Amino acid sequence: MTEMVHGTIPVQAGEPILPRWWRTIDKWTMSCVLALFGIGLLLGLASSPPLAARNGLEPFYYVTRQAVFGGAAILVMMITSMMSPLMVRRLAVLGFIAAFAALALLPAFGTDFGKGAVRWYSLGFASFQPSEFLKPVFVVVAAWFMAASFELGGPPGKAYSFAITVIIVTILALQPDFGQAALVLFAWGVMYFVAGAPMLLLFGIAGMVILAGSFAYSNSEHFARRIDGFLNPEIDPTTQIGYATNAIREGGFFGVGVGEGQVKWSLPDAHTDFIIAVAAEEYGLICVIAIIALYTVIVFRSLLRLMKERDPFIRLAGTGLACAFGVQAMINMGVAVRLLPAKGMTLPFVSYGGSSLIAGGVAVGMLLAFTRTRPQGQMGDLLSRRH
Repeated sequence: MTEMVHGTIPVQAGEPILPRWWRTIDKWTMSCVLALFGIGLLLGLASSPPLAARNGLEPFYYVTRQAVFGGAAILVMMITSMMSPLMVRRLAVLGFIAAFAALALLPAFGTDFGKGAVRWYSLGFASFQPSEFLKPVFVVVAAWFMAASFELGGPPGKAYSFAITVIIVTILALQPDFGQAALVLFAWGVMYFVAGAPMLLLFGIAGMVILAGSFAYSNSEHFARRIDGFLNPEIDPTTQIGYATNAIREGGFFGVGVGEGQVKWSLPDAHTDFIIAVAAEEYGLICVIAIIALYTVIVFRSLLRLMKERDPFIRLAGTGLACAFGVQAMINMGVAVRLLPAKGMTLPFVSYGGSSLIAGGVAVGMLLAFTRTRPQGQMGDLLSRRH
């Protein structure tokens, strides 16, 4: 008898793609993503008009752009989620080549928009950040290499994936973009752990990360300034962290009221990196808890479904995508409450940003494609393919 993932759902021959997609998709995860996007628009209405006023634009200029980019992201997410794992992998390989090339060419053709780190391409009407798109396709490619190492006579895929990771992390650290570098390394580490990495090797890699961090602290003024600011017990109330911390404190449990918050007038990145501070001030702790709950449901629902998956590639890629998605949200909120050093990372589907939104749609679309209900076949069939 053929076993099925996540329950016994028969596959009907010739069934149209949309009914099959709707029947097999994880509706809880998709609903939580849509809820996060809706919350992002609501918070954008509160946080972006001051920035638009400072730049001489229409009050809801940034909200309109967020709605357009977010709509494109949702469309990309749904289209990607309809693909088979094989199609996702093939497109991820092509996307990885393009994103990696764009990342490598940033020093020659990129811009820093006055922020001190060359991370973007300016397209005139919008900007493009290659690292945002590199993350999900890197996870899929690294998972493919790792899964290949399980095959009899297969290549040393784990070593290949580690080499690619080191190259990407080095390029990101040189921008400098230590936040994205840490997220890429974390995603690889999670997949390597799930793939059965020796604990001694993981401890060795952790030691190398600590040494690299010490070197960066000694040789990068940008990195040292952020670490020193994080370790300083006194918070300068005129810094971004100072404004965000005060806003969260003022919000209390139920918030100061819709439109009554003041942090959006002080923070230049209130609509992006510190959007959670706007949520905490105007809507209170109850809104922050709801946002955290939505991210938690997405990650744990995905991991629970992946635990029943037999295909090593799907299991590894899905785990890497889910954990990277959740940790990015954790880093963003951790920075706002001063649990982590400032890293300049957006809150997925909530913060403003075209690259972040569309890349998030790609990542979650891949995750939904990997967690769809599908026939698994018998264990004997799986073993026979390895001989």
